[in-house]
Amino acid sequence: MSLSALFLTAAGVGLAVAAPVGPMGMLCIRRTLTDGPRTGLSIGFGIACGDAAYGLVAALGLVGVSQFMLAYDKPLHIAAGLFLLYLGLRTFFQKPTEQVATLRGNGSGLRAFASAFLLTLTNPQTIIMFAALFATLAPRGPFSTTIAMTTVLGVFCGSIAWWCVLVAMVTGARHALGTRLRQWIDRVVGLALAAFGVSEIRRAM
Repeated sequence: MSLSALFLTAAGVGLAVAAPVGPMGMLCIRRTLTDGPRTGLSIGFGIACGDAAYGLVAALGLVGVSQFMLAYDKPLHIAAGLFLLYLGLRTFFQKPTEQVATLRGNGSGLRAFASAFLLTLTNPQTIIMFAALFATLAPRGPFSTTIAMTTVLGVFCGSIAWWCVLVAMVTGARHALGTRLRQWIDRVVGLALAAFGVSEIRRAM
């Protein structure tokens, strides 16, 4: 398999991994609705960078780092679960007046990126997933640094492409939603995030 074919295949895998709507997808949709596309893209970029970081660890065989993350698997799941539970409850109980204040620009793109990046890093199983991915995608022969970086870049590009599409779709519908409908969306998203948080905590038990 040539490097260009490897890149395109990895990009397809990155797109397929990012597309299913999970807690991060819910978070991206909700923040795009309230804070605008810039914050939504910051979250998507943070998620893609987190995936790329884990992919790089798996691709380059950084055993010490991966073993450290897997050794603290339970605390990381608890931390992620508590954070998602907090976000869910805060979103569910947010008042319309607070939404208006947020829409006026209280959101920080850098803060959104950092929180999404760190939240993505609380899932050490991603290392295992990418290790299996690279073993499947890699051409026969030595697994060089060039092949590793091409695969990681492809996964990142596929992932960020999905987040750009998602943010664009949500932004297109954003101005057509009234305050009452946004409040109901917040409640649904809040419940979903809280459920994902409880699920993460249960995984650590």
